[in-house]
Amino acid sequence: MNGDNKDKLELASLETRIDELIRTIEGLADENTELRNQKISLANEKTELLNKTEQAKTRVEGMIIRLKALETRG
Repeated sequence: MNGDNKDKLELASLETRIDELIRTIEGLADENTELRNQKISLANEKTELLNKTEQAKTRVEGMIIRLKALETRG
């Protein structure tokens, strides 16, 4: 009987540990999903910022060209 009780305790301990591992895996899966969504969001934001930077660069270059044209006229 003593061995039987020991086996039951070991099984209960193993079940508890497995439940903890399942909760950990579920938490990590949720975190992974959240991180993937953040990655997509940040990639989109990066693309937007690169586009805005390119637009600003084009506008500044246009202003420089106009200023140089005014300089040569004056």
